[in-house]
Amino acid sequence: MIRLLQIEFIKLWNNRASKVLILSYFVLLTSIALVAAIKFDIGPIKFHLAEQGIFNFPYIWHFNTFITAFFKLFLAIVIVSMMANEYSNKTIKQNLIDGLSKKEFILSKFLTVLTFAAISTIFVFVVSLILGLAYSDYNEFSIIFSDLEFLLAFFIKLVGFFSFCLFLGILVKRSAFALGFLFLWQILEGIVRGLIRWKLLDGTGTDFVMGFFPLNSMFNLIKEPFTRLSAVQNVANQVGESFKLDYHVYFHEVLIVMVWTGIFIYGSYALLKKRDL
Repeated sequence: MIRLLQIEFIKLWNNRASKVLILSYFVLLTSIALVAAIKFDIGPIKFHLAEQGIFNFPYIWHFNTFITAFFKLFLAIVIVSMMANEYSNKTIKQNLIDGLSKKEFILSKFLTVLTFAAISTIFVFVVSLILGLAYSDYNEFSIIFSDLEFLLAFFIKLVGFFSFCLFLGILVKRSAFALGFLFLWQILEGIVRGLIRWKLLDGTGTDFVMGFFPLNSMFNLIKEPFTRLSAVQNVANQVGESFKLDYHVYFHEVLIVMVWTGIFIYGSYALLKKRDL
């Protein structure tokens, strides 16, 4: 397995565009720390974002995983480009000639996906831990390490999304078209949601059905964290509103994404096995 990973990372590191995108992605993951520096001091109005509780333990695990998940598009570009380059540079054919089986080829790509997801998760964990220790009002050990299921959800979400991108890269062969298909699929899921809500089910029923679609199931792993902030809830209470939302990570949601991951990886292998390279 280490040999397969070495092959993939040599290819990626020798590609200038991939190298820039990977480095940019991790710089962006780190940049969430800059949120702590946002201050407004205009006369009587004094506002420091870090003092609003976004870096409090255990809320920080929820907030940071939700926000940083949006940066995954950078690695999505790397993954679909990785597959496009295999076809355009004919390295896929050369790898197979050199003795790599099609199963090993797909395994090497999936190991790359797992590595990207694992490193991203560790990175977010370290950055969040540092920010929390610096700004959190709660530093008890039991509080610091509660709600870590959001990191697991973040990892599963990235693995599922990157596996989808890998499948599209093999299916379409060209990175621009693969990314276009990804955005098109997102729009399609939105249209299906609208049709189901309009013609068939209420909001709860629609959410249940859409929870089985790939991109929606990945998004559902980490719910939006903003209404969980005490400052937002206090404002809502003052105007007579209240938020009664469920922010937990559920096993069945994780399982749905894992099933989709298996489908995408197997689909990638089936496509490769079927094609005459």
